[in-house]
Amino acid sequence: MDAIQWIAAIAGAVSVYLSARENIWSWPTAIVNVGLYIIVFLHSGLYSDMGLQVVYLILSIYGWYEWLYGGTGRTQLKVARATPREWLISSAIALVFWLLLARVTSRIPGVALPYLDSGLATMSLVAQWMMTRKIIENWVLWIIADVAYVPMYIYKRLDVTAALYALFLVLAVIGLRSWWRSYRANAVAEPALA
Repeated sequence: MDAIQWIAAIAGAVSVYLSARENIWSWPTAIVNVGLYIIVFLHSGLYSDMGLQVVYLILSIYGWYEWLYGGTGRTQLKVARATPREWLISSAIALVFWLLLARVTSRIPGVALPYLDSGLATMSLVAQWMMTRKIIENWVLWIIADVAYVPMYIYKRLDVTAALYALFLVLAVIGLRSWWRSYRANAVAEPALA
């Protein structure tokens, strides 16, 4: 299991680094990462995180497509801000999903930290969806989630994964700064084109 965790961690670090740089290859590396983490989390009893990886797999395929063709006129997608409507809808769905997921997983034998695990899984889903749409606030959600994930993984003795999420935290800060620069550059360029 340690070898799988190491390979998954390396693929994950590469994927997040590439995402921070808005590089399309972040999506294929993400697919490798989440596929391997399905196995790791299954063996660790973190069932919400395991299920989350399955959804990440689907979102990674969707994100790959969206980054290439999700912009105006099927062009590359540009970094944008979340609208109040997007925040309201995603927050309401996330709250309901978190409570339902925690209730269901808390009844599974061998489950670990069902409410924390479910809450972080839910926040991660919202962040990942935002990333597929190149919404800049995804990085803020990742920062919050990573701050909580690191001690949870230490507690579960998933030391490689805890170190990975500490690296993810650093990369999320870099991603936030990078995407802000991209967003500002696009905002300046668009009025010039008009």
